[in-house]
Amino acid sequence: MRESIVIAASGIFSKFGFRKTTMDDIAKSIRKGKSSIYYYFRNKEDIFEAVLEMEVLILKSKLEEAVDKKKHHKDKLKTYIITRMEGFGSLINFYNAIRNEYLSQFEFIERIRNKYDQEEIGIIQGIFDEGIEMGEFEIEDTYLAAVAMVTSMKGFEIPLYITSKKGQNIEQRVDKLLKMLYDGIAKRD
Repeated sequence: MRESIVIAASGIFSKFGFRKTTMDDIAKSIRKGKSSIYYYFRNKEDIFEAVLEMEVLILKSKLEEAVDKKKHHKDKLKTYIITRMEGFGSLINFYNAIRNEYLSQFEFIERIRNKYDQEEIGIIQGIFDEGIEMGEFEIEDTYLAAVAMVTSMKGFEIPLYITSKKGQNIEQRVDKLLKMLYDGIAKRD
């Protein structure tokens, strides 16, 4: 029942947003009374938190599956970024929660944001560390490089979705980002 509530609430939050969604909306969507929902959740915020955690797990699972299919760490990194960018846009509630000023007042939003950021940095750092072991990368500080990569991905989210150039898909844009990362920006002699 708890899972049914979370799945139904996910669709309702996606459609109406956090503010406009009511406990009545959620109860009606699963054809139960509000008391049934209150048995599993204290309030709307608890349900929203469960929805966000579900979406993060879905994305994390997609990322791990996609990265595990690749042999070379450059390919793992590229696959991670593309899968993340494509998958992140489909997680409407999570994306809205981390971008919405009103929602940032809730402590659990910040906790989920920070947890996701740290997990993402850890995954990227792991790709870098393994790539160094395999002789594919040469990085002095993999943690700092992972933080920079995650920060870059966040900076590219809106341009990738809103201002993408005609005929240029996410993969082409990620290729350009990675070329700059791999080759650097310094002029070669």
